[in-house]
Amino acid sequence: MNTDLLSTTPDAPAPVLSVSALNQSVARLLERHFPLLWVSGEVSNFTKAASGHWYFSLKDASAQVRAVMFRGRAQYAGFIPREGDKVEVRTLVTLYAARGDFQLSVESIRRAGVGNLFEAFLQLKQKLESEGLFDPARKRRLPVFPRTIGIVTSPQAAALRDVLATLQRRTPHLNVILYPTPVQGDGAAQKIAQAITTASRRAECDVLLLCRGGGSIEDLWSFNDESVARAIAACAMPVIAGVGHETDFTIADFAADLRAPTPTAAAELAARPRAEWHALVEGNALALTRTVRRRLADRGQGLDWLSRRLVSPAAMIRHEKVKLASWQMRLVTATRTPLTTARHALQQMGSRLTSQWPDTRPARLQVAENRRRMTTGISIRTARMRQQLSALSAQLELLAPQRTLERGYAIITDAQGNIARSTRQLQPREMITVRLADGSAQVGIASVQTNLGD
Repeated sequence: MNTDLLSTTPDAPAPVLSVSALNQSVARLLERHFPLLWVSGEVSNFTKAASGHWYFSLKDASAQVRAVMFRGRAQYAGFIPREGDKVEVRTLVTLYAARGDFQLSVESIRRAGVGNLFEAFLQLKQKLESEGLFDPARKRRLPVFPRTIGIVTSPQAAALRDVLATLQRRTPHLNVILYPTPVQGDGAAQKIAQAITTASRRAECDVLLLCRGGGSIEDLWSFNDESVARAIAACAMPVIAGVGHETDFTIADFAADLRAPTPTAAAELAARPRAEWHALVEGNALALTRTVRRRLADRGQGLDWLSRRLVSPAAMIRHEKVKLASWQMRLVTATRTPLTTARHALQQMGSRLTSQWPDTRPARLQVAENRRRMTTGISIRTARMRQQLSALSAQLELLAPQRTLERGYAIITDAQGNIARSTRQLQPREMITVRLADGSAQVGIASVQTNLGD
């Protein structure tokens, strides 16, 4: 609300508001200070206008308030409240400015207690999902040609009549086994789970239908029980859940191998009409016949083409003999011509070589004479050099040191092995080596006398 309209000063008169302005200001004030909230109460004076809007009052033991739910919201409510229903509404507090009526603008509506049930539903769903009970990998495929279908539902349920009528119309040849159980009320969940377990243990059917007609969340609550979900998961045969209407979801839907929007749809999913199978088989047979005929025609044409190309073995042998004789003649011709040409060329080259061959007889005689003269010269030169060598050897023998030692001479060497040629190289008390013809001796020098005349 615009507080400036209500503020006054001692010098300024109070503002005058119209009724519309006042109601609009109050409506804005209420909407700003009261966010969306849940309100519970009992429905009274319910009216559904031709426009689709709902008008009703919510009351308790000591008070009541008007409420409106516009068509855009009401169409998603899922049910139409009746007089005396306990409900919970998510609403915006406002004022209907045209009449100045304080009222609730309802965004959504649910039956009283549904919030707790939905919370329990979500908690159980999360628990079973974390255990892998809803894992798509564990879902089983439905049998293509079931022989027997089991139904878990109440014998008095209208859903059973719909399912049986659908099966009779589509697949009258199938056997149907009913596993009766209550589907609503106290203890219904345990009896439903027991019926599923019984069907699994007996193994009398190929697929099991879990059926129940539509209703409120309380009516369908037996199918949100943990025991039912675990019985479905442990069932020996595939389970199709057809519980409620298309918008209804239960824990059983998530645990089943396949969910159908309605019980009738569950029957349609379980058994394909016999007429459709006949039509499919006939169509496949016709297509197979056409394919076989076309293949036979193609193979016949191929056989005719091959038979025309087929030649008798005798004709093939004669043809190959002619080819062999031709190749033999070509081989002989190809071999003889180069050989004849090569021989002729060899003869020509031999003749040319003979005509160009030099006369080596004079050179050979000259070589023999030179060899004789060289041999004679070498012999004379060798004998002469042998004589000179003998004379030099005799002279060397006379001058050899050993011969000098044999004549009485000696060679003196000092301690360092140097030959002493003068007395100046010798010192008294020095040891010297005296080499004689037949050996050597160590001699000590007593004194050294030098020949002064020398």
